[in-house]
Amino acid sequence: MKIIIVGLGQTGNLLISSLASEDYDVVVIDKERKLVDAVTDKYNVNGVVGSAASRETLLAAGADTADAIVALTHIDEINLLSCMQAKALGTRYAAARILMPDFVHEEEQIRKQYNIDFFMKPRPDVAEEIYRNIGMPGFTKLEGFWGNEVQLLNMNVLDDSVLRGRSLIDIKQSLKLDILIITVIREGKLYIPKGDFVIESGDSLNIAVSIKDLDISLEKLGIRRNKAKKIVIVGGSNTCNYLLAMMKKDRNDITILEQDSVRCRELMEKYPGIHVAYAAGGTLEVLEEEQVSKADMIISLTNNDETNLVISMYAWSKHIPSIITRVDKPEHLNLLHQVNIDITVSPAESSALKAMRFILSREVEDAGNDIGKFYLLADGMAEIMDFPADGDFKCLDIAFSDKAFRLKKDVLITAILRGDELIIPSGSTCIKKGDRVIITSSRKNHIRSLSEIIK
Repeated sequence: MKIIIVGLGQTGNLLISSLASEDYDVVVIDKERKLVDAVTDKYNVNGVVGSAASRETLLAAGADTADAIVALTHIDEINLLSCMQAKALGTRYAAARILMPDFVHEEEQIRKQYNIDFFMKPRPDVAEEIYRNIGMPGFTKLEGFWGNEVQLLNMNVLDDSVLRGRSLIDIKQSLKLDILIITVIREGKLYIPKGDFVIESGDSLNIAVSIKDLDISLEKLGIRRNKAKKIVIVGGSNTCNYLLAMMKKDRNDITILEQDSVRCRELMEKYPGIHVAYAAGGTLEVLEEEQVSKADMIISLTNNDETNLVISMYAWSKHIPSIITRVDKPEHLNLLHQVNIDITVSPAESSALKAMRFILSREVEDAGNDIGKFYLLADGMAEIMDFPADGDFKCLDIAFSDKAFRLKKDVLITAILRGDELIIPSGSTCIKKGDRVIITSSRKNHIRSLSEIIK
């Protein structure tokens, strides 16, 4: 595929790094020559200096023959116009990042008006990610996954974990857990585990859990979700606004610390039941004045990574049970994860991942494969997708434990959707005609049809 990437900020660079190892023809556009030169020197991509809203610039980037354009500048209007112009010139697919609430609310109208196929909406997406993880301990993270049926639990295995030293079969039988461990990352290497795989301390797991069994599964895994009655949010950004709208019905005791007095007044008028404090002065002094150390949870959402790091370190030193930190720079993400300071969220990472999923989905669609949803997980080393089971699949009605049912290496049947029923598979499970089958596989396998999962 030929892909044009517009905007070389944090998100654009993350997306390019993901595409660099793949067989894509990538052209980048940015108004800053030094940014274009830095990327073209580092990666095997071509670059054009100029405004992507210009037809001349887009033609220089090959928009008349491109398969996709992904617009990621910090100006929504430029992203929308770039996509519209590129589509008019002949680019097949277009994806734009939108940041302003007005544009987010008018998504459907804008989609039609500008002929855009996909939107990255980092602020509401990050707010949803935070809301999903309120009260979760730092070694775990819940991710939205398969509609309302399946939740994905990312879990780092600690020394005292109930999973440590146990095989997957033992976990399922002794703990009576209706879950499926679908990927394991151990020392940077991906494993798609089978039943005899033994979990070790330090492993990073992705676990598929049925929504209806989530609470009991967390309890059996020894994961205690803090009720988080007293919550402090630092930074009254648009992300905070989306989050507060989601939290309206939860009756939490919420305090917002914000440095902009105008923004403080806006939040007080919109959310009269919430304590909004004007956080002028040094960060640590404000945290002490507002007695943040007594909170059950702190969510740091300022637009400055360094400030968020300081706030998180302070919260950690005060033993606040749950901490969620907005971080954009990869080096800062790695720093927090090294000291295990709870959950991080990244608007840049969220948008880059969604853009990558968009590109892969269009690639799969163009190949004529009957794949439904398509995701990357496990740091991009694994992919997960769903296929329909039709009469051509040769292993219909054969139990997975049967010797005739032989999966390829690093392939796992994650779940089966049978009508309104979600099935987390076991050895006695079989695939029936009409099922939707969710598959996890190493990206190296390049699985693109249900028949390809069988040896």
